Amino acid sequence: MEIQVLHQIMEWNEDVSAQVRDTLKEKKLCMINVMGSPGTGKTSLITALIERLRDTWRIGVIEGDIAGQIDAERIASLGIPAVQLNTDGACHIEAMSIQNILPHFVLDDLDVIFVENIGNLVCPAEFDIGESLRMTILSVPEGDDKVEKYPLMFTETGCLVINKFDMLPYFDFNLERVKANYESVNPDAPMFCISCRNGQGMEAFAGFLSEQIARILE
Repeated sequence: MEIQVLHQIMEWNEDVSAQVRDTLKEKKLCMINVMGSPGTGKTSLITALIERLRDTWRIGVIEGDIAGQIDAERIASLGIPAVQLNTDGACHIEAMSIQNILPHFVLDDLDVIFVENIGNLVCPAEFDIGESLRMTILSVPEGDDKVEKYPLMFTETGCLVINKFDMLPYFDFNLERVKANYESVNPDAPMFCISCRNGQGMEAFAGFLSEQIARILE
């Protein structure tokens, strides 16, 4: 499958996110903004979710990276429509770029678009791209202090996913600390502990996400 590689247009306009939402509403689409640090497992999680959700929902993916198209090729190999967005050094994706990418999909053939944002716990949290839902991923090897250090990322999210949970015995990671800090900044958003490697917790999380998609598309 040929991968389309597009480059970010660096022009931020707050009105554009509203325009993106209007397009999603018109096309009955749910767009999920997937955020987290480099190496936290964003692509692996999207891949695992595709496996579990594709029989229910028609899925497309926007892969955001500073450069390259490795992740988009991985998604496309699953038979999923994927567009690569290269930001050429920018630390986040902007709504203007999403607006320009959407016409590269056959939107009438999709229910859900996952957007893998740039690996960063700061900038992506500050930019509304018109998403229907935000998902933040934290991995056990990153450490348990990230909610305290980067509160906006965890405040402005619809759920928190603790990935690589199978590695908990090998790291000094205090789950209760993360849970308490997360509840202090975002008490109404759920937290899930999963492992993309062995599938731990994935069925419960995929079920939650499917319910959210159905609610958004009502």
